[in-house]
Amino acid sequence: METQQTDALDVERIREDFPILQREFDGTQLVYLDNAATTQTPEQVVETICDYYRNYNANVHRGIHHLSQEASVAYEEAHDRLAEFVGASGEREEMVFTKNTTESENLVAYAWGLEELGPGDEVVLTEMEHHASLVTWQQLGKKTGADVKYIPVDERGYLDMDAAADLITDDTKMVSAVHVSNTLGTVNPVGELADLAHDHDAYIFVDGAQAVPNRPVDVEAIDADFYAFSGHKMAGPTGIGCLYGKKHLLEEMEPYLYGGSMIRKVTYEDSTWEDLPWKFEAGTPVIAQGVALAAAVDYLEDIGMERIQRHEERLAEYAYDRLTEEGDVDIYGPPGDDRGGLVSFNVDGVHAHDLSSIVNDHAVAIRAGDHCTQPLHDKLGVAASARASFYLYNTREEVDKLVEAVDDARQLFAQ
Repeated sequence: METQQTDALDVERIREDFPILQREFDGTQLVYLDNAATTQTPEQVVETICDYYRNYNANVHRGIHHLSQEASVAYEEAHDRLAEFVGASGEREEMVFTKNTTESENLVAYAWGLEELGPGDEVVLTEMEHHASLVTWQQLGKKTGADVKYIPVDERGYLDMDAAADLITDDTKMVSAVHVSNTLGTVNPVGELADLAHDHDAYIFVDGAQAVPNRPVDVEAIDADFYAFSGHKMAGPTGIGCLYGKKHLLEEMEPYLYGGSMIRKVTYEDSTWEDLPWKFEAGTPVIAQGVALAAAVDYLEDIGMERIQRHEERLAEYAYDRLTEEGDVDIYGPPGDDRGGLVSFNVDGVHAHDLSSIVNDHAVAIRAGDHCTQPLHDKLGVAASARASFYLYNTREEVDKLVEAVDDARQLFAQ
């Protein structure tokens, strides 16, 4: 796909790559604004998956026949491509394929945390963590006796970095922070958090599920020890996630899963492990998904990550302004000109689930609920919120349709 290399995206051209966006419900064309949950997949990525199954479907690292060799090369090169995409100079040895960000978080928590954490140790999270991070480290703390602490979120939706400096101490062993909040849209200073962690000989895990899809990310510039993201949020397939880890840390960690593919030698008495990253990819891996995710990276980079970021942020700012004009809408998180590409909100007198249902009647797809951030919603004093989230194929006109649907919901509940 060729796109004009200007500041603005050729959105109409991009939308041609996503036939699902042409779907209609009761004669009304779909407006898809649930991209923080899952983005749509372009034809180029779908064709890559089909090409794998049509032409070289075989297991990797297990056969010397032509199909297995072709599949193995494509799968290994996919690791290199994803490592390059996020700035990991260690290439495939620092890029583990998992199911999703959640599994990546669990891999580090159990492969590293069970061995390294104990009573008196501390794990520091943020109050805006996704359950993938919060629940995982919370439960690991219960297993190991480590204390879990939280960096507070201020009333504007930003992290209290003064509190962070106080909370991260010599007892801290791990800091786990979301790069971009999936509820507030806050873009966190993860590089600064990494510096604080490293000043106390602690490690940092960054949840990049809402960052890698829509902005340039350089894990080495951040100095992240671990960084995770998911394919289905970045125009790729479901069922695959990525875990970047510094090579020396991954080498020191024991495997999280055992079985085929991840072993070097097995006897009845003991086993030894394969080289990185394969020692963390037990069993038949996510071959088709991995190759397709590399194709998604090609697609995104052809458009330009900086341009995708600007497009998303402009849409979020426009949605923030339009919804603010409504007067009875509460929007959560930072100002419109200082957030990632999503807006979470509530309309006075209308429950978020009811709002989402009525908006759906207008063929506008948004999210309603706690967005896997229940404790954050408790802090905000609301049970749920509606969330509109944007991607490279969305338009200002679609934001206008969302606002029109919200107006109809308001009028319905005013009766």
